Amino acid sequence: MGERTQAQRDEMTVEIGYALLSAAFAAAVVFGAIAGPKLVFTMPYAVERGLIPAAVAAAALVFPLRVVTVLRRFSREAGRTGRSGQPVRPARTDRTGPGEP
Repeated sequence: MGERTQAQRDEMTVEIGYALLSAAFAAAVVFGAIAGPKLVFTMPYAVERGLIPAAVAAAALVFPLRVVTVLRRFSREAGRTGRSGQPVRPARTDRTGPGEP
């Protein structure tokens, strides 16, 4: 692995921050969606008692899943750059005739 430029390091830092913030938001939304009905509706005690652990478990699952998904996507997109740091254009396979560029 070669040395990274300052721009590449900055881009990676921004992407990690985005992954963490979007994961926290997604986990909070999932937690609220599962635990929220407890605040709005009257439910049997067993159901109310089970909502919080279920919400925590779901949020704990969503958070790392979102982080990994975002960072893998970034890694794949970053891997598609050439030596100059410019994106590598994939070969066109959809040409229909000899006059097409």
